[in-house]
Amino acid sequence: MDEDNDVYVGSVVDSQSDYLDDSTSDEEGSDAEDIEVPQNVQAEIDTDFSRLVSNIRITEDVSNAAMLHREWDFNIAQQDAEFRDDLREASGIGKKKRKKRAQQHGPVLSHQVRALIGEGNQAYIDGNIPETIRLMQEVIRIEPRASSAWSVIAQCYEDSNEPKKALQLRIMAAHLQHDADEWESLAAQSRELGYNQQALYCYSKVYTLDPTNVDALWDRASLAKEMNDLRAARHSLLAILKLFPHDMAVLTELRPILIEVSDLPLCTTLYQAALEHHQAIQPLGPAQPVDPSSSDLPPPVQTFAFIDVLVLADLYNTMSEYDRAIHTIRNGSRWLQGRADQRFWVGCGDDREYDLPREDRGGSVSIERSGDVQPGHYPLDVNARHRLAIARIKLGETEEGKMHASIVLAQDVLDYAALFGEIADSYFEREMYADARPTYEVLGAHPATSSLYVLLQVAVCRRMLGDLEGAAEVYKQVVDADQTNNDAKMKLAELYEIMDEPRKALELIYQVIDSRKRRAHQPEAVSSAEAGTQPQGASLFEEKSRTKAKGSAPGRSRLSLAELKALEEEREREVLLGYTRVEDLWPRMLRDDVEAEREWMLEAEKLVEMFRETRNLFVTTRDHDFRGMFPKRRMQRRDDADEDRMASRLELNERDRHVRRNKDDGHAPVKVDSFRGVNFASWRRIFMQYSFILTKRGDYDQAEEVLRHILLSNAYRDSNSLTTIRTAIITCAIFADRFSVAVEQCRKLINTHQFNNEAFRLLLVSLASGHRPTDSFVSSTLQKHTLRELRLHDTAVKTPELLKWNPIGRRYGLSSSIKEEPSKANDGEEDADDDAEIPGATESTAAEKMPIRMPTKNNPVIITLYGQMCLASKSYQSAIFYLLHAYDYCPEDPVVCLSLAIASLGRAMQRQSDNRHHMIAQGMAFLSQYRKIRKSSGDEMILAEVDYNFGRAFQQLGLHSHAVTHYERVLEIAEKWGGDCTSVAKEAAYNLSLIYVTTGAVPLADALYRRWLSI
Repeated sequence: MDEDNDVYVGSVVDSQSDYLDDSTSDEEGSDAEDIEVPQNVQAEIDTDFSRLVSNIRITEDVSNAAMLHREWDFNIAQQDAEFRDDLREASGIGKKKRKKRAQQHGPVLSHQVRALIGEGNQAYIDGNIPETIRLMQEVIRIEPRASSAWSVIAQCYEDSNEPKKALQLRIMAAHLQHDADEWESLAAQSRELGYNQQALYCYSKVYTLDPTNVDALWDRASLAKEMNDLRAARHSLLAILKLFPHDMAVLTELRPILIEVSDLPLCTTLYQAALEHHQAIQPLGPAQPVDPSSSDLPPPVQTFAFIDVLVLADLYNTMSEYDRAIHTIRNGSRWLQGRADQRFWVGCGDDREYDLPREDRGGSVSIERSGDVQPGHYPLDVNARHRLAIARIKLGETEEGKMHASIVLAQDVLDYAALFGEIADSYFEREMYADARPTYEVLGAHPATSSLYVLLQVAVCRRMLGDLEGAAEVYKQVVDADQTNNDAKMKLAELYEIMDEPRKALELIYQVIDSRKRRAHQPEAVSSAEAGTQPQGASLFEEKSRTKAKGSAPGRSRLSLAELKALEEEREREVLLGYTRVEDLWPRMLRDDVEAEREWMLEAEKLVEMFRETRNLFVTTRDHDFRGMFPKRRMQRRDDADEDRMASRLELNERDRHVRRNKDDGHAPVKVDSFRGVNFASWRRIFMQYSFILTKRGDYDQAEEVLRHILLSNAYRDSNSLTTIRTAIITCAIFADRFSVAVEQCRKLINTHQFNNEAFRLLLVSLASGHRPTDSFVSSTLQKHTLRELRLHDTAVKTPELLKWNPIGRRYGLSSSIKEEPSKANDGEEDADDDAEIPGATESTAAEKMPIRMPTKNNPVIITLYGQMCLASKSYQSAIFYLLHAYDYCPEDPVVCLSLAIASLGRAMQRQSDNRHHMIAQGMAFLSQYRKIRKSSGDEMILAEVDYNFGRAFQQLGLHSHAVTHYERVLEIAEKWGGDCTSVAKEAAYNLSLIYVTTGAVPLADALYRRWLSI
């Protein structure tokens, strides 16, 4: 066909004005469909057509195949999405409607258009194909929605032996006719011509117009499977399954697709629903009970067969739902055998229902059953028994699993090799090497069932059972059979090293290194799997294969492994130089050498920033230790350094046979304890020194940021390192008067070291004295946190069964029932805060993974601490309550007695007190007990402290004469021992001066100022 005969659209014509006033219809009205098309379906198809026509008008060409393909290249993903939307409405659309004359589709044609259509039809009858095409092109130019024009042009191309162009134009016409049969015919033609994507589109239009067309859905599913478009196949089969629920033929086709796309839950749900459906319609079992072991007849198509029971059990086993797999085998087999009414077997937790009769057991494992229900001795197929064995073994019910496994393993290994292998793998996963080894050996003994995997598993089992010579023999067989298996050679070399045969091990290591070097020099084969692009032809879609290339080769923008290693070596040399310089400058810096301090800070800053910018040291999860800049993956080939390291070790052992091998056993991953040549302890010391100097210079925020960042590194996961870093943060915070930060870190240490008093003592040291430390000491968050810890201590002593060990946070906590107590209802916010304070995954030794030992005696430290918090916040009554408990636990402690005396006197001074004299007497009694305990030491300096506290008590009560006596005694002791030898002389002098001023003895006060309070 010449280009002169192609349709030419020269201008955009607004044809609406030509036919708005005309209500008559053209000839195509007589061909109207007998099926009423839903309004939304018609709108969707019209939208597709309008988009195509608008693009044709822009490009001013319609018959060119390449142009049609370019403008009609729909997104298949979008079509799939539309198909899924239709699938959701399938249940409501798929009802047949009574045939009636449908409403007129398409526009009302103008007189001019109808006249042109008539002339074109006459030209076609006269056999004038070029004139027919010209006239119909003019019709399309004026009114693109005239379906008869598209059909006539398509017929012209078909008569001209151009079926591909005809197919394109018929697809255009189909958008205007809304005929499901036409779309199905177009799909079949597209499939014959190899235009599969176009065929899928046509099938989707069939489903849109007629959701009950099962044949079209089935054809679409088959075509999608051929194209490896599993999602489209899945959607089509699910649509059929909606029309025919629980159809086993459809489920059989759908199962491999769902498994391939890893949609096991849906597959399991469908099979379970099908089983329940068939059991509901046949509650006593199939009409003819199925016994797969005795019958060779295939089951009926629409019956849930024995193979389907096995499929469902396999799905449950794969999803680790072993209980449901066991129930499926037992219940399904009982139903298939026509024994569904024997529901009493459900109450048996074991599988006695399918025990073998005593005379048939042979050498299989037998279990003595106890209870009222006797074994049923019902037959069970070997395949079903195999599923039971797998589920029981993986569930931990080894005795029951071994019984079933022994029956399966008594069969011929050639017939059931796959079952043998799965049972052995189950034993291996449960670390039951003694049971797995014989099965692997049976498989490895026969050439038809032996494989490299089986032999390697035999070797691992022997090694784990201590049979090193047997394991070495198997590895030697593998190496003899495959000289290129370097992994087997390395495993064999490890065994030789353990068996004290270093020469053999060294020979194997040299072979591996040799093989590695030869492989490095061999050019890599260039993959030529990329298929050439298929010619597009006349398809309206981009026909492309669904198979994806495994690895598209991006440009060489990234550094190679060798280049990365070279760069890392250069940085390591830089770090070592910087670390050496830092160590040399440190002694000079301690001597206040300003120049040395400046240089030290510059070098230390480089090292700190280099550490903090290394991503391998700050990974998203801290569950693993730092394994170096180039860590070896578990399933990866051994790193070259391992081979070289093992060869060097074996060479040294050959030189000195008396040297004990105590390093690098070669098979266990060793934690890396250094970074770029500097061990992590030295790095931590640098961080702390750097932060201390920053804090000293007034840049506390930067120091805190550095230390907090280091807490996130996987290099410091052990508890000791975390405690050290947190203590450094506390030190910097105290120096910078950031006591809230010190309290925060102390709380985290208290959480980490549960039932340990040292963390509480560190808190007290951090908040020694002063107004700002006191504000942090009496903060509500710290008080609530301390009260919760106090409750945990008390529960651990009195009712330890109420505590539950949390292995993640490595702490004990109250059970859920205790947490709901009303008394703790106000602590919800702080509970969440404390949960955040518990450190995440940290390195744990075997001892740390076990629950810590709970206290067996009441702890006076924490209850005294909480009492002192109440005392500092002037809650004297609460303070007395808790301090009296502490006094009961430790009556000989002077701090407890002194705290009780202060609390009693404070309560006596409050207006709410209704027994002032009792409180004063109680306070003086505890003060006297405090003096008695302190004087027992016989130290005269302690006597000064006692006198000061008595003087302070008398001063508070207004007994100034008694207070002056004690204060003067303190000053006498201070004069005797030197003014700077006691810590309470200045406090006593200041309080005494206040009394002098109050009583009018100003000269005496002035003398005290000059002697004790002047700088």
